[in-house]
Amino acid sequence: MSTPTTPPAIQWPDGKKFAFTAFDDADCDMLHNVRPVYDFLRDHGIFTTKSIWPLAADPGARLGGLNTEDPEYMKWILELQAAGFEIGFHGARCQSSPREVTARGLEFFEQHFGPVKTMSNHFQNADCIYWGSARLTGLARRIYQAVNSGKKLRCEGHLPESPYFWGDLCRQHVGYVRNFVYRDINTLKQCPFMPYSDAEYPYVRAWYPSSEGGHVRSFVKTLSERNQDRLVREGGACIMYTHFAKKFWDKGRLDRRFEKLMTRLAGLGGWFVPLGTLLDFLAERNGGPHPITAEERDRLQWRWLRAKLWHGSS
Repeated sequence: MSTPTTPPAIQWPDGKKFAFTAFDDADCDMLHNVRPVYDFLRDHGIFTTKSIWPLAADPGARLGGLNTEDPEYMKWILELQAAGFEIGFHGARCQSSPREVTARGLEFFEQHFGPVKTMSNHFQNADCIYWGSARLTGLARRIYQAVNSGKKLRCEGHLPESPYFWGDLCRQHVGYVRNFVYRDINTLKQCPFMPYSDAEYPYVRAWYPSSEGGHVRSFVKTLSERNQDRLVREGGACIMYTHFAKKFWDKGRLDRRFEKLMTRLAGLGGWFVPLGTLLDFLAERNGGPHPITAEERDRLQWRWLRAKLWHGSS
């Protein structure tokens, strides 16, 4: 597969030099470990997207975190939204949710936060939509299936015969869904036509990719000074995939490297807006989500699969 080339320069709003945002998955959220991160982002004028689980999980659910049925957490999430952060959807709850539970989660979300502009799958949930090998087509799918043959990963949100099916609800309620994650700060360089639609995946209106930053170590690696300077030089856009609850705040303070790099980034003249705002801007510029071709899909999926096999990217 060919190496991506730098897309044509974009005129960012207000004369900004580049765009930066993040979609923060809700895993492991506790007020003590995420609130300080968002205080820091707000104070530096960096407004991103905070995903939530609207509903509480059953006792004993794996890899949990707070949900908006918790009154104190709900109060904080509403404060974030009022301050200018976007609220995203990470599924109905932190465990597999049958259709009726997902429908209830979507209803709860829209009642309290408005339309679901952006979402990401929660990897362990059976209600994940077009996840696991279903993210891929053709030979790439078969290779992925062979490598992961020993792993039990149910991803049935797009299968009408499954009790976890909610594809029609996704199409009706959700604006943008995350797919591939790349080890490049310039997400736009990896996918210059984002957001995009794909006829092979009819239950998703539009897809977006991300840059690797799932935990603090990979986040600061992607956001190095050298990479920041390249992002500015290329006039690109970075959409960081992350979990701000995973060691960004540790032992009573922000990670020093994260603090230093984000402070530097804030001074480089970027457009720091929530994910939905960025994707809406790009979609309008492109005349709507770009209908992806088979060749474009192949480039995206093979580039991701190579990184997944070699590095374990998300």
